[in-house]
Amino acid sequence: MASSTVNRWLRPEVYPLFAAVGVAVGICGMQLVRNICINPEVRVTKENRAAGILDNFAEGEKYSEHFLRKYVRNRSPEIMPAVNNFFTDPNQN
Repeated sequence: MASSTVNRWLRPEVYPLFAAVGVAVGICGMQLVRNICINPEVRVTKENRAAGILDNFAEGEKYSEHFLRKYVRNRSPEIMPAVNNFFTDPNQN
């Protein structure tokens, strides 16, 4: 039975599925580590949990205003602007 399972799943046409699942697991793992390590609302140690709710707005803003959010803030929300302009601009020849 093990041989048939290996032959079924380890074929070249299944590699993109493995890649997509691997990327998804990597993104989930990265977000989990990010939240555990630098989220101001997550407290892992007993001493930090005993502190209760803290009003630390500067740390919360630092966490929520990360590099990616700052990078895309002033950009247009288009994935392919050249294609969008080609199909929507009536003055283009």
